[in-house]
Amino acid sequence: MPLYRTSLLAAALMLGAALPAGATGVDALSLAAATTVGIHNTYDKAAYTYLAQALDAGAAMVELDTWVNVITHKWNVSHGSPLASDNNCVQAGKATDLYTGNRSQNLDSCLDDIRIWLAAHPGHGPITVKLEMKNGFDNSIGLGPAALDSYVQAHLGSAVFRPADLLRGQSDLDSAAKVGNWPSRSSLAGKVIVEAIPGTFEEKNPFDHLWTDVEYAEHLRDLAAAGTIGSAQIFPAVLGATAGDPRTRYTDTTIRPWFVVFDGDASAYVNGVDTSWYDTNHYLLVMTDAQGVAPAIDDTVPTVAQAQARVAQLAAAHASVVSTDWRSLTTVLPEVLPRG
Repeated sequence: MPLYRTSLLAAALMLGAALPAGATGVDALSLAAATTVGIHNTYDKAAYTYLAQALDAGAAMVELDTWVNVITHKWNVSHGSPLASDNNCVQAGKATDLYTGNRSQNLDSCLDDIRIWLAAHPGHGPITVKLEMKNGFDNSIGLGPAALDSYVQAHLGSAVFRPADLLRGQSDLDSAAKVGNWPSRSSLAGKVIVEAIPGTFEEKNPFDHLWTDVEYAEHLRDLAAAGTIGSAQIFPAVLGATAGDPRTRYTDTTIRPWFVVFDGDASAYVNGVDTSWYDTNHYLLVMTDAQGVAPAIDDTVPTVAQAQARVAQLAAAHASVVSTDWRSLTTVLPEVLPRG
């Protein structure tokens, strides 16, 4: 029996005496105790004709590249254009609309598509929505963190698992994660966890001195101080795999406790980084470019056996989400494994 399936059976047996009603096996694991599989640049028309097809295929993480459009003052979704959307999202009003109509819509439609798909699949496990904020925020035109919160809330509504939902009496997200406040996957059925990372354009912009991660963490800290943390919709992520606690890069120590999501290259994490630290503290860890871990496998169409072995390897290495481009592997994308 493969190692990851042995681990799955063991986890189910250990948890069996205390499962929530209707929850068994991996459904009873907390969000931070499971490993799922997602698709990089899910919005790309070359990946899927329609965004909903990624969810149909089983992807537990959807990645959207967002741009602040300085002309329209809207959030575009595209890989390289800051002034126009280019994606597989449609303006759906109901489930049957998800596979028809004009694509290349703005972020609101992408979020609507996810909400409508989840509503049509009751009981489906939680979905991570990863936002790469290509050019960051722009408060000067009213598109800062508070505006994005309102935008996400308007289009995902009660489907969002918010930072406040993790706090549950704790003073900050770090404390909440460490005491194990992440709910079980079964209780998060139909929910969305929104992660935001700095974008590639933002990182290279010499005039941008306040990146997405810092700006949103400051936003969370200030909302908590004001007693309004319930309006926050997003978990900022520390981007880049490094040894030790990567939050030490932030000179402002007051924002460090507001990071409990980490995101970086899988190869870097498995070569010299003690990833058990993330698991022990119940932090979420997104490992990207799973195919590149030595020995490298095909980036889009490895064999099912190769892909399953790689997911199992990264689950054992404490990944929460394994990010891939394995768009057609519909037996691999739905996998949920015990983490660690």
